[in-house]
Amino acid sequence: MTAARGLLTDAFGRIRADIDAILDDLDEAALSRRLTPGSNTIGWLLWHLLRVQDDHFADVAGTEQVWTALGWYDRFDLPFDAMATGYGHSTDEVAAVHVSPSLLAGYSHDVHDASQRLIDSLDDAALARVVDDRWDPPVTLGARLVSVIGDDLKHLGQAEYVKGAIR
Repeated sequence: MTAARGLLTDAFGRIRADIDAILDDLDEAALSRRLTPGSNTIGWLLWHLLRVQDDHFADVAGTEQVWTALGWYDRFDLPFDAMATGYGHSTDEVAAVHVSPSLLAGYSHDVHDASQRLIDSLDDAALARVVDDRWDPPVTLGARLVSVIGDDLKHLGQAEYVKGAIR
């Protein structure tokens, strides 16, 4: 295993474990609770970070998203397009995300497994591959994966804060 793969495996493994820890001892009502009107819920925060990770990994791997490929879109039964990730969601759209802890945990594990399959296939040269040339400088695979880690950690921190506040 390359050092880069080891770091990515560790980072995404921690994200999966943190999601499990947040979901531990919560029910659907807690996942849907808002601290203030218009704020994000734990359920939406976790769903959103998983959707972004799934979307970005599938894009760079050239595969279908776990969300649709494994039927999670149908199981969640949310009032959004199948490709919605939560980016730009309104307060009403955030409020529409009512999910059970077991549903989020199942999707989380499948997203993690798909992410790990991509990580396992990487070598250092792959991380330098340009995956988005719409930016200056163009975005490499390594930069995209670090961006996903950063985004996931921000949303995990928000979810942990909300969990602590509702306790």
